[in-house]
Amino acid sequence: TKPDQALQQRAAYGDDFADASAAALYAGGLKDRTVSIVTMPGADGDTVSALGAQVEEAGGAVAGTYDVQRTLTDVSEKSLVDTLGSQLATQLGSGAVGGDVSTYVRIGQLLGLAVAGSDLPGSDAASVRESLAGAELLTSPHGAVRAPVVLLVLGRHTDPTILSGVVSGLAAKATGLVVVGTSGSATTSGDLGVLRGDPAVEQAATVDGVETPLGQVTAVLALIRSLTVQGGSFGAAGSDGAVPSP
Repeated sequence: TKPDQALQQRAAYGDDFADASAAALYAGGLKDRTVSIVTMPGADGDTVSALGAQVEEAGGAVAGTYDVQRTLTDVSEKSLVDTLGSQLATQLGSGAVGGDVSTYVRIGQLLGLAVAGSDLPGSDAASVRESLAGAELLTSPHGAVRAPVVLLVLGRHTDPTILSGVVSGLAAKATGLVVVGTSGSATTSGDLGVLRGDPAVEQAATVDGVETPLGQVTAVLALIRSLTVQGGSFGAAGSDGAVPSP
């Protein structure tokens, strides 16, 4: 129908505009900066690749792409996650991880230390990555290094308590955290929509529509913003506007 065609044309225009304007909008905002990408189970590989390319367009580099495994988000594996998290927190010593936090906030903080935090020596961060990999909670690229800002790409539905804990823990250890999801995930019952209603994760910025070029450009603008300002809700369903202000 004609209304549908008009909607499609507007959507295509937005994506074309984003593609053509990305470099100018970024203004080298990630120049000499590195970004860690963390994917949740079911995250779309093409979207992850496109986001990495946009990070480079902004002058940055992807330090490493880390894939959270289903074991970490499986409610029935909570005992494993809790035991490993407690062991690693003890090994790292006082102050590395919050002493009075829940299972998934703790594992989120450990994940943050492994991919983003500067609180640990590099050898300790590598040891955390190895332990998470050994328990089949995370896969890490060979020779990965940490980066101050993290892009978390949502995938299949994750239990809200688990997702909230992981996100809040990650945010506590990264300079900036941007959580991105599809347009569908921004509904009130979708993962991104649930996060946006959770005060515990207000330090994390969120961007919806990341399956589109416009959403991907918005995600990188949010990464640039996260270097100095945390939080914010952006995208077509974002409460702080479609695109972060420069």
